[in-house]
Amino acid sequence: MSRPGVSVAATKKKGFGSTALCVNDKIFAMLSSKEQLVVRLPKERVDALVIARHGAYFELGHGQSMKGWFVAGVGLDENWLSLAEEALLFAAGSVDKRSDQ
Repeated sequence: MSRPGVSVAATKKKGFGSTALCVNDKIFAMLSSKEQLVVRLPKERVDALVIARHGAYFELGHGQSMKGWFVAGVGLDENWLSLAEEALLFAAGSVDKRSDQ
């Protein structure tokens, strides 16, 4: 299923997000180096998912947590599509809000 504006990361990206899903060149979902789903969501939503023990904050290789990025935990495999959809809507909304300013 394809979505307007959604693509695999631009070829100019290297390292972080090089194979991510993007909406209008903005990353919203990717696989980590451990093949875990990582999605960009509002910080409050990520906090709630982490508190509910559904996963963790995404960390860069040197231990720096990225509070707006969520790593889906074990057992959430069946929810990957809904998490990616939620991340797509969030990222698309962020893109729309930026263009209005």
